[in-house]
Amino acid sequence: MRRTFGLIWLTTILIWMSSCSWGGAKVNVIEDTDKQDQLQFIEAFGGETFEVPVAVRHAGDGSGTLFVVEKPGIISMLSGNLDEPTKEVFIDIQDKVNSQGGEQGLLGLAFHPDYINNGKFYVNYTSEVGTVIESYSVNSVGSKLGDPESGEILLTIKQPFSNHNGGEIAFGEDGYLYIATGDGGSGGDPQGNGQNLESLLGKILRINVDSSNGSHTYTIPADNPFYKNKDGFREEIYAYGLRNPWRFSFDRETGKLWAADVGQNSVEEIDIIENGHNYGWNTMEGSLCFKPKQGCEQANLTSPVWEYNPESGGASITGGYVYRGKEIPSLVGKYIFADFVDGRIWTLSYDDANRAVAEMLELKEFNITSFGEDEAGELYACLYDGRIVRLSSGLQ
Repeated sequence: MRRTFGLIWLTTILIWMSSCSWGGAKVNVIEDTDKQDQLQFIEAFGGETFEVPVAVRHAGDGSGTLFVVEKPGIISMLSGNLDEPTKEVFIDIQDKVNSQGGEQGLLGLAFHPDYINNGKFYVNYTSEVGTVIESYSVNSVGSKLGDPESGEILLTIKQPFSNHNGGEIAFGEDGYLYIATGDGGSGGDPQGNGQNLESLLGKILRINVDSSNGSHTYTIPADNPFYKNKDGFREEIYAYGLRNPWRFSFDRETGKLWAADVGQNSVEEIDIIENGHNYGWNTMEGSLCFKPKQGCEQANLTSPVWEYNPESGGASITGGYVYRGKEIPSLVGKYIFADFVDGRIWTLSYDDANRAVAEMLELKEFNITSFGEDEAGELYACLYDGRIVRLSSGLQ
């Protein structure tokens, strides 16, 4: 196997970088020489560190509080003055989480759209069995802390291998919960899960957590592409043909769903996820045929919005956000993302009508596991070594 997504032990990175060869498709990159010198990452939260932080999230409740997801199974809460925040353990579920593998652990967090009133939040983690999507609530009305005893499992997905677990969860404007799953792991999708509509692996799922149906603690939105199908296809599927969509995000202005899908050998790709679309894996890897290597059937497959080639012996895309903050006007409307292994960072401009244009920044930061945004839309980056940094204009 060539390599997996960004959450990997550093020794594994060194092995990959010394042993891999690469090919790939052409990309359209412009170096942003006019603006990039002003951009910088600055230390966030007064230098607080965390144990393998993989997400920064906010609850959308107007409090300004931020939450840091730590891979072993803890969510930390940062409140007050975020330059010198009060740090508390929001919830600790380490007893449920299997974080032994580089890509296993507590991987995702999403707050219910009505969190301010119902106190509900959702997590995505790996157990000894596989991926678990579980709901929790705060201890009581008005409480700030999550209740570890309130857990209710919505969905368990068996994982045949330890890698390619996806991990992202988020609510869309429609109020439904979206879930990213990898193809099940190993290399090359040996079980063909990406194209298997009877499997939940290699997909973006969408469920309604505000209603239940018999033994299920959720229901299926009626406009999911396979709703009430007669073929045995999983109704939770929203989109498919993905390898390992480690991070996705919604543009808070347009509602578009952006996903960064980690490639196998040749291409790292960015997709705009749409209802019922097939993104090609493992028939294709980005815009290239994968199985077979030539002459693959490309009809009805959706191509990436943008892709890039591995460089310097490694690559693993870390998806970010469309910037909607106020501190850096030049970035508004651009999607920001990075490469975990080689530290490159880009912005991507895309308007549906014209070809996407990427601007590679001079700014570099190695081992970005995830991006996050606060309620104001300002961006943060989680680093594998435990630090969190904030993207700044450098004009302050």
